Amino acid sequence: MKRAIIIVLDSLGIGGAPDAARFGDEGSDTLGHIAAECAAGRGDRDGLRSGVLSLPNLERLGLGLAAELATGQKPAGFSRATAEGRYAAPAEVSSGKDTPSGHWEIAGVPVPFEWGYFPPDPPSFPAELIDAYVRETGVPGILGNCHASGTEVIARFGEEHIRTGKPIVYTSADSVMQIAAHETHFGLAKLLADCEIARKLVDAYRVGRVIARPFVGETKDTFKRTANRRDYAVPPPEPTLLTRVEAAGHKVYGIGKIGDIFAHQNITITRKGKSNDGNLDLGIAALGEARDGDLVFVNLVDFDTEYGHRRDVAGYAACLEAFDRRLPEVEAAMGEGDMLLITADHGCDPTWRGSDHTRERVPALFAGPRVPPGPAGRPDTFADMAETVAAWLGLAPGLHGRSLL
Repeated sequence: MKRAIIIVLDSLGIGGAPDAARFGDEGSDTLGHIAAECAAGRGDRDGLRSGVLSLPNLERLGLGLAAELATGQKPAGFSRATAEGRYAAPAEVSSGKDTPSGHWEIAGVPVPFEWGYFPPDPPSFPAELIDAYVRETGVPGILGNCHASGTEVIARFGEEHIRTGKPIVYTSADSVMQIAAHETHFGLAKLLADCEIARKLVDAYRVGRVIARPFVGETKDTFKRTANRRDYAVPPPEPTLLTRVEAAGHKVYGIGKIGDIFAHQNITITRKGKSNDGNLDLGIAALGEARDGDLVFVNLVDFDTEYGHRRDVAGYAACLEAFDRRLPEVEAAMGEGDMLLITADHGCDPTWRGSDHTRERVPALFAGPRVPPGPAGRPDTFADMAETVAAWLGLAPGLHGRSLL
């Protein structure tokens, strides 16, 4: 029996993207800079973690060696000269450094067009777009209309939002329109319905996602985003690896926000937890159900949303170490013929300026009892990962990429 599980450590870039300068990200290195900060004692936090970044299981599978392929040097504290897994450092060919582009390319479909983006100087959204949104949703207006990080914009406008009923609408360097609203004062159902309206309105602007950002709390000091986030993404422009799995009569388990990212196309079973641990639990449980030829696709978003965007080195390091401690559970759930792929969709260097994603290579770590170990180079597209998984599952080749086996 052959199955595959893909785990995306959302935003764990490893530096070295050949076109990073085009994005203003030359020199960014999410893993390398976190490791360097930890080695220098700047990744310590009382009660959370201290010392050198310790990822023995990821290093065993080749994480440090993949980073060395990307940048020419191992991250601080990494020393292994060989790996039990097969490792590579692919670059992205899609034109964005966003979540859909990264995931679609991992699934074999590079994005062939330029996304639409909203300018950084307020007002960020065109007046005609906001006018249409207000008219069609019936809200009394909006707050924000700017580039912002999600937690900061809620702290800034949340109390006024509760008083006025105006949703908080903001964007970032990604191709995205984000709408934050209080789960009870505004209503979760109302927020989701309004986001569906917004999804249709932004199609004309080639925007990749509309994201519902519900929160609770009564003051700026108590506001907290909830796990009821929902992404409304455009569908991939071509059939993906997921399409091929289902066409062959097998199941795709979408864990975390995978269903949202792929516009719920070719996802046989969708399950969503409230945290990395919750989604990892669901992924392991799916392995207990999956049959020959099935694919389990897991996104662990906390690295990105909780620590990368918030530029929290210590939190990101602790989150990585927590995943590393649980990695043996994933391996124990695998069968003799299974393949594990651990990768990322982009970078989000917590030492970098601003609060946006960073253009980086990502690790591609393949593991399993029958997976041949060793280096697989620096592929020029994430699509090579899809073709590797497809070859493992005995599927026909796709249009992009090649197997790294």
